[in-house]
Amino acid sequence: MILGAIADDLTGATDLSLILSRSGMRVVQVIGVPNSLDAIADKADAVVVALKSRTNPAEEAVAMSVAAATALQEAGAKQLFFKYCSTFDSTDEGNIGPVAEALMDHLGTDVSIACPSFPENGRTVYKGHLFVFDQLVSDSPMKDHPLTPMRDPDLVSVLGRQTKIPVRLIAHDIVRGTTEGLAAAISAAPGISIVDAISDDDLRKIGHAAADLALITGGSAVAMGLAEVYREKGWLEPSSGSDTLDLPEGKGVILAGSCSQMTRKQIEKARLTGVPMMQLDPLRIANGETKTEDIVAFVESNAATGRLPPLVYSSADPSVVAAAQQALGRQRAGEIVENLMSAVAAALVARGFNRIISAGGETSGAVVAALGASTLAIGPEIDPGVPWVMTLDADRPMLLALKSGNFGSEDFFLKAWSMLS
Repeated sequence: MILGAIADDLTGATDLSLILSRSGMRVVQVIGVPNSLDAIADKADAVVVALKSRTNPAEEAVAMSVAAATALQEAGAKQLFFKYCSTFDSTDEGNIGPVAEALMDHLGTDVSIACPSFPENGRTVYKGHLFVFDQLVSDSPMKDHPLTPMRDPDLVSVLGRQTKIPVRLIAHDIVRGTTEGLAAAISAAPGISIVDAISDDDLRKIGHAAADLALITGGSAVAMGLAEVYREKGWLEPSSGSDTLDLPEGKGVILAGSCSQMTRKQIEKARLTGVPMMQLDPLRIANGETKTEDIVAFVESNAATGRLPPLVYSSADPSVVAAAQQALGRQRAGEIVENLMSAVAAALVARGFNRIISAGGETSGAVVAALGASTLAIGPEIDPGVPWVMTLDADRPMLLALKSGNFGSEDFFLKAWSMLS
């Protein structure tokens, strides 16, 4: 194993795994802090540990991340990568800063970088400010995220409020210069450098400039140049990755818990196909009006109709989400939906369903936890940052498309399902 990666949610881990696989690395994705990686360390160039730590209390996120780092180091990882969302969504209390600081302390290093840029998905960093397509993140729909609203686009400021480590900017004119100059700028002083990046070429250069860092932090796209770096170092053989999977036959379902603008657009696009749909209301779940068996019965009765499998969703406009949070509490409103989605997934798998499309990081994490899977193989790409994956250790193989709420084109559900036909 060369690279050990720690991701703060499941869909982010899958996103990173895809990018590494595309670059020719053999990748295995692990769910949760592993007890041991001995069984897979020799079969993978990169191991990506998927945690559920983005919205946990900071001390929990730190403990999980350091435990994962220890397991990766013990398995021989030469470099560590801390992956978070390309929208850098967090709060002033964390968790990006506290985790990065703890990992640096764990590794005994005082220098790292932070770069959430992902141009292929419209995320860029310029003058230290994060853009989502042509909007500052603070003007984008991310400003209304129910758990981690992003209302400050200045990443130096955001990260500076989360950590005691110095945070500084490496501006685009330095990134546009030589790799050697960028590497020198990164190592010039202790701290975490927010690095501008507006193109894939910028990200590849950053990967080369960060070649000797013990820890890289960022969105998944900053890893796109790492395989080339490892080949230059003699650590990695010529392209050995594969994105082919033996696709098991079976029945499917779409579970959407994200309230992002893109997921809502994807639901509306699916609606036009006449797909059977069932919307969940946290208030009705809380008072017992909507039960697991109701949803399972709906899915089973509609499993063979339409161009898409049945769609169960809790996605709603920000005003509707805010009303539910006010009535139930922010944390409980989300947990109610996650727990129900988890129970539904487990019940459907027991009834022979083995193809699940899941929208939203929290929803995807809850679904995979219910399936009892701890390792995933990376398959073909559906949209940038989202592949099909297959469970390796469940009772029988299951195909999963685990989509971050903001990712994918408007026809994502159609595109994903058509790949299996």
